[in-house]
Amino acid sequence: MVVSIIGIGLLGGSFALAVREKYPKIHFIGVDASIVHGQLALAKGIVDEVKPLAEAVAKSDLVLLATPVNSILELLPAILDQLPEGATIVDLGSTKELICGLVSTHPKRKQFVAAHPMAGTENSGPGAAFRELLPGKNLIICDREKSNADSLKLVEALFRDIGMKIFYMTPEEHDLHLAYVSHLSHISAFALGLTVLEKEKDEQAIFDMASTGFSSTVRLAKSSPHMWTPIFNQNRGNVSQALADYIELLQRFKAFIDQQDTQASFDYMNRANEIRRVLEGIEKR
Repeated sequence: MVVSIIGIGLLGGSFALAVREKYPKIHFIGVDASIVHGQLALAKGIVDEVKPLAEAVAKSDLVLLATPVNSILELLPAILDQLPEGATIVDLGSTKELICGLVSTHPKRKQFVAAHPMAGTENSGPGAAFRELLPGKNLIICDREKSNADSLKLVEALFRDIGMKIFYMTPEEHDLHLAYVSHLSHISAFALGLTVLEKEKDEQAIFDMASTGFSSTVRLAKSSPHMWTPIFNQNRGNVSQALADYIELLQRFKAFIDQQDTQASFDYMNRANEIRRVLEGIEKR
């Protein structure tokens, strides 16, 4: 089988490395706008060769579209136009409603599987890829009924074989839930990073006192703006509502502190501790 990775970054590269371990005979073709990324992917053993897009698609049984979501909107219809009969394309975008809607009436829509692996780090590019990223994580597939049985079976099998758990949602459900559990956390980290950077202008010692708690909380602020700007834009309605809800709770917490209402502050944090039970339940699944 020939698999083309369009966008040889963290997700695409980690997928290839994990699949190689299970299926060493699969031939991987890389496609990337960056010559350096292509060379690094070859050196790291992520892909076997690097080709132009049209040439790679023509040879592929499976095309993995792992670019930022704005590029997915540009590339997906054109790749579907060129996709050989019987081949499959799967995207790994962090938004789904716009992407699925864009190709909903495409003649080759059934050869497309809309997927999102719930995994990542703050790093990007093929140098950040590692085979342990995806195993044990969740994969969300949207509009599965719109994909043909063979394409869906292929995608499900590959991701299951590398140890991922598969869940199904509508694109609308996906984007709503992701606004709260993923997109909002990144915005919070960016805002926290900027807050501390502004303070650091006058007080270098703030970084000298930074603990592991601060580092883990602000880690996502190191994520690529090239990736996250189009995600926030494409999911702006849900992200805006999530931000409004978050800001309301922040303002409430600020009022408790300003008013020295320690009981209200305690109750507020105690309610938030309930997230421990939820997360522990998820880990036991």
